[in-house]
Amino acid sequence: MASSASASTLSQAYWPAEAGRGALLRSLLLIAAGIAAMAVAAKIKVPFWPVPMTMQTFVVLTVGAAYGARLGGATMLGYMLVGAMGFDIFTGSSATAYGIDYMMGGTGGYLVGFVLAAIVLGRLAEAGWDRSVPRMAGAMLIGNALIYLPGVLWLGALYAADKGWAWVVKWGLTNFLVADALKLALAAALLPLLWKLRR
Repeated sequence: MASSASASTLSQAYWPAEAGRGALLRSLLLIAAGIAAMAVAAKIKVPFWPVPMTMQTFVVLTVGAAYGARLGGATMLGYMLVGAMGFDIFTGSSATAYGIDYMMGGTGGYLVGFVLAAIVLGRLAEAGWDRSVPRMAGAMLIGNALIYLPGVLWLGALYAADKGWAWVVKWGLTNFLVADALKLALAAALLPLLWKLRR
């Protein structure tokens, strides 16, 4: 079994990879678990000011950090693929708004950001950033920026001409900052704690 010293990610520390079919099965099960966590987090909305809060960004960033770059990125791509197939797993999707059409709407840029953030968080975690609270907080800030950058730009491409950039920034960024700060603090404390428990 891998020790916390030799493992580069939490998933490897708690569930070491094996050669052959065992490694493939492990990867598929972790990806499936990550997709399921994303789907559940998308649909649970906590009343919060000024907008309801989901835990999706928390799941994106923690999955990326816990899985590593390749597996974290594959999980988010898998999540997008399942959604593109028409399953109701996105925050605002429904029986009448789903699939590719939904993904090309206002949330499309954020979905792209999920993939980018998971890959970068995974790479930072592999470099050891998830083993201390300050560095994990820095990694989470970078991950959040990578979610918001394509999200706000795509929202602006769709709506800035009619509603203006002030509206885009308010409804695409600033309304979510307080909730995201709380989720960032939670993740920044949780992952280093899990490493300590493993050791």
